[in-house]
Order: sequence, then structure tokens, then C-alpha cells
Amino acid sequence: MQTYLYTFIILVGLMLHGQQNDPIYIVEGDTLTNPYVDLGEVIVLPNLKFKSYKQYLTYYRLRKRTLKVYPYAKIASERLVVLSKRLAAIKRKRAKKRYTKRVERYLEDEFKAELKRLTRSEGRILVKLIHRETGQTAHGLIKDLRSGWRAFLYQSTAKFFDIDLKTTYNPTDKEEDALIEGILLRAFADGSLEPPEKKN
Repeated sequence: MQTYLYTFIILVGLMLHGQQNDPIYIVEGDTLTNPYVDLGEVIVLPNLKFKSYKQYLTYYRLRKRTLKVYPYAKIASERLVVLSKRLAAIKRKRAKKRYTKRVERYLEDEFKAELKRLTRSEGRILVKLIHRETGQTAHGLIKDLRSGWRAFLYQSTAKFFDIDLKTTYNPTDKEEDALIEGILLRAFADGSLEPPEKKN
């Protein structure tokens, strides 16, 4: 009798231990505790095909320039988010201007030497990527953060170097911008560039 009792207790214990608290989903004969599996986003890009060696060289020059200047555009976007939050906390207009000037001086000290070494082509790509990352043109950012006069002055100086600060980034309509977008997506996929953080 005791043997039956022990056997019964062991069987009940095993049955209780094997109980599943989570709901079970049956998919094509397989039992799952989750109805779906989280997977990372996969971007499928077409293979690159070039009609000529010249086209190949043009693409790889564009790729080299894009990969060189993208980190600056990303930093600009990140700093703009921080700057906007801090400016929102400042109440007085004069204090906002003072703070913006201080940030501008700090950024000039940090990046002026590196940005001076950029070529004109790299500068043009950087202006496009700033628009891609921030959603505003470089001219619009300067006008909003400093003044219309300062934006005019910077635009005039940039025009001297054949760069337009009002340039927008439009990968659906502009061929060069579509190539730049493809370069960035490939670089994010292979890990050579860190993608921007998704904004909520």
C-alpha cells in the first residue's frame, strides 16, 4: 500500500512540475510558448552593377567620401537633440543666445581643423547628410539657432566654395542621393558604420 502511495505522490509531483503556466500556441503541429519570434530588421539591397570602369570609380569615390563625412552628420544630429532640450529649459531669450554662442565656439574648437581639411565634394555630401540626419538644411539650422544674418553670411562663404547650405537630401528623386543612401544602408548592415538611434 505504501508503494502505491509513494508512486502516486511521485506521479502527481511530476505532473504538477510539468505544468506550463504560459499559454501554448500550436503552429503547424508544433507547440510554442510564443506566437512569434523577434528577429532583427533585414534590409535586402540589389547587387551593384556598373556599366563602365568610370562609373565604378565614381561610385567608389562617392562611397569613400560618404563614409568619411557621415560621422560628422551623426554628431551634428546628436548634438542638436541635446541642444534643443537644453534650450527648451532656458527661459530668457538672451540666455539662450549666450548658450548657443558658447556651444558654437566649443564645436568650432573641436571640429574646425578637421572640417577645414574636407574637400568641396565632401562638404557637399556633408550638407546633404546633415539634412538626412536632422531633417533641416544646414542653412535652416544656422538661421534657427543663430540668426538670419549669420545664415546669409555662412551661405555666401559656402557659395564661394561651390557648396549650397540650402541643399536637401532626396534619395527618391536624386540619383546621387540614392547612391549615398545605398552606401549608408550597406555600411550599417556590414557594421562599418553605426546607424543612428531611432527617434521616438
